[in-house]
Amino acid sequence: MTVLKYRYWQDEGMWLGYLEEYPDYMTQGETLEDLQENLRDLYKDMTSGAIPSVRRVGELAVA
Repeated sequence: MTVLKYRYWQDEGMWLGYLEEYPDYMTQGETLEDLQENLRDLYKDMTSGAIPSVRRVGELAVA
């Protein structure tokens, strides 16, 4: 099982959020559970190649 971090908030009755690894791609849901399911679907699309030219976040160590 893969565990992903995500950011989320509620705005005007909708739950909005994005996966930390893919901050340029947001989704929403009417409930927190809907949002989580939409984030799972988004992750599948991102990792399957269904969305071209996916931008990611990485970490870089600098001395």
